[in-house]
Amino acid sequence: MTEKDANRPLKLAVVGHTNVGKTSLLRTLTRDVGFGEVSHRPSTTRHVEGARLSVDGEALLELYDTPGLEDAIALLDYLERLDRPGERLDGPARLARFLEGSEARQRFEQEAKVMRQLLASDAGLYVIDAREPVLAKYRDELAVIASCGKPLLPVLNFVSSAQHREPDWREALARLGLHALVRFDSVAPPEDGERRLYESLALLLETSRERLERLIADQQAQRQVRRTSAARLIAELLIDCAACRRSVATESDQVQKAIEELRKAVRQREQRCVEALLTLYGFRREDASANDLPLMDGRWGDDLFNPETLKLLGVRVGGGIAAGAAAGAGVDLLVGGITMGAAALVGAIAGGALQTARSYGGRLLGKLKGQRELTVDDAVLRLLALRQRQLLLALEARGHAAMDSIKLDALQDKTWREGKLPEALKKARAHPQWSSLNPHSKLNQTERQEQLETLSETVLV
Repeated sequence: MTEKDANRPLKLAVVGHTNVGKTSLLRTLTRDVGFGEVSHRPSTTRHVEGARLSVDGEALLELYDTPGLEDAIALLDYLERLDRPGERLDGPARLARFLEGSEARQRFEQEAKVMRQLLASDAGLYVIDAREPVLAKYRDELAVIASCGKPLLPVLNFVSSAQHREPDWREALARLGLHALVRFDSVAPPEDGERRLYESLALLLETSRERLERLIADQQAQRQVRRTSAARLIAELLIDCAACRRSVATESDQVQKAIEELRKAVRQREQRCVEALLTLYGFRREDASANDLPLMDGRWGDDLFNPETLKLLGVRVGGGIAAGAAAGAGVDLLVGGITMGAAALVGAIAGGALQTARSYGGRLLGKLKGQRELTVDDAVLRLLALRQRQLLLALEARGHAAMDSIKLDALQDKTWREGKLPEALKKARAHPQWSSLNPHSKLNQTERQEQLETLSETVLV
């Protein structure tokens, strides 16, 4: 390989019979759901399309999607008749003669496009629908493709299907001298599928090993960045919902309306998280939707008096009694209630005696005036976490050629179903300013950012 060749991208032609998933493979490798056209109709791709993979602005790999081979049996017969008396052409020479003739522009136009691209490439990926039986036409295809004289790596597609015939294909390929192959389901690719594919190519193309290893390292780094970003999105959803609250008069006819507004806000917030995750992983908005959550009738809890809030008020909790001092008045925590005189408490707030409670004074006054606060139930927070974690797992295992909507598996995560909620969510209960769903939110507070970081790590466990 010359210095000029060493600096250019590695070129791969993706070839195979019609409708075996060549475009699907390209979509998954490029993480582009819009690449080409994927359809169950035969001969969907009628021309060559290309995509480029780069690292740090340097193009390392060019992938070319080609039309499906449709009549390899007839083409092989035709090629075998091209030798003139006394000639014994090798494969590339025979193909060159074929491509110069009129049949390459008429009867075998599609096959000629494939051959030209493969001859112009460094190697080929021969895509196989592993659900198909090994027929004579596929053997003839391989014979035609092999005559190009280019390294060829068979790719067994759709191996996650229960109807796959992988053993038959392995035997058939071995009989043709193709012992190196890779399993790569473009709809449900294995976690290490791309790495295995590029490592197999590196064995066939030793001079391109460095570029392929750089590509592998970059894709692994991107995968980790996506996971970290996804965990942050889920943590932000949970903090937003844990800190969300709606204040309403206890006897008011507006209670049910406030409950519905809370439900709607949480549902919309989850949908925004779902859409952000889909975008992060390169999928379409219609690939998944946040279904209606089985929300309770709000949460009529006295979160105002949870330990974290009391701590912020300078109150120490112990033995079921909250003992402290505020302008000389004592505060007892008894079944979520208050025992200090209302007049004394109002006076303390108005006079600024409760220095650490300034941001909570309005809520305390509202409590004394008969208002209640609706918050999101712990069970709903658990459900939100479970659904988003399941969605994350589904996205990581989904190929970009998948056309069905994402279906979440049964929620089996016992930690989030039954374990203690993370401390970050308990803290968020006492900090309504941490939620973007509340007015006058302060999302850049240092403590909120710290709790988000801690919660993000929990999400990935």
